Amino acid sequence: MKQILVVEDEPKIAAVLQKYLENAGYAAHAIADGREVVDWVRTERPDLILLDVMLPGKNGLEICREIRAFSEVPIIMVTARVEEIDRLLGLEMGADDYVCKPFSPREVVARVKAN
Repeated sequence: MKQILVVEDEPKIAAVLQKYLENAGYAAHAIADGREVVDWVRTERPDLILLDVMLPGKNGLEICREIRAFSEVPIIMVTARVEEIDRLLGLEMGADDYVCKPFSPREVVARVKAN
């Protein structure tokens, strides 16, 4: 079973994503604090990461850059930052895809399946 890491500080959003991913046959683990993500990824080696940009402790762009230093795990940024410059910056930092909030959980699952 593929493991998806959901990095999201809003509990309701994290819970919805976990539920939809689990219903689609994935194992989903959620982390809310940006400071915990890189060490968890090094240890657990998820198959894909859904990464919010605005997080407590460390922002998603920093996390993405740090993960790219040691891993090619697919990263999908999930964020409320909708400006073109934000999307471009996320992709330039190493994200594979970018989903803007509000989003359809079904669309997120479809993007996970596509990666």
